[in-house]
Amino acid sequence: MFLPLKRIFAEKRRLAVPVLGGLALNALVYAGVIYPFTARVRATEARADAANQQLLGAQKDDASARGLEQGRDRTNAALKTFYKDILPPNVAQARQATFLRLAQLAEQHNLQRAQRDHGIDDEKESTLRRMRMTMSLQGEYDDIRRFVYQVESGSDFIVIDSIALRQGSEAGSRLTLDLTLSTYYRAGVDGI
Repeated sequence: MFLPLKRIFAEKRRLAVPVLGGLALNALVYAGVIYPFTARVRATEARADAANQQLLGAQKDDASARGLEQGRDRTNAALKTFYKDILPPNVAQARQATFLRLAQLAEQHNLQRAQRDHGIDDEKESTLRRMRMTMSLQGEYDDIRRFVYQVESGSDFIVIDSIALRQGSEAGSRLTLDLTLSTYYRAGVDGI
């Protein structure tokens, strides 16, 4: 089937010219207005996507910073609680926590004190002072074990620095526990 376009155009010129003119006008409007507008819309959408990605990144950074700030605040609160409620506030309280509490625990566990000594050390560039104490106790193994457990799990801030267990040379002699303990307190609170 062959369509004679010349003949159709010649016979329907009145109709064909406006249709072809409309097509040409549509092509010009598309090329001059719609295509550039579409390109601008695509560029704007790309910038909006990039801005959304930056916003998401900024929100993640903000959440991370808020988490760090909350963690710092919790740490500061825990440190204040530690200094206020757990750490002895002065040398007198530190002595009471070590001497009195340890003497009570030794008596409670049927241990006899053989000797006891103490000293105070300054921690360099710190507001804390260390009260160091050495003591020797004598008793049965089970009593010594329960005593050490009570010291380690007690609410007082007493640190066992070293521990040694020995038995006398005589048969059936009691065991001797040598301990080095420490506690810390705030320097300057009591003028020491």
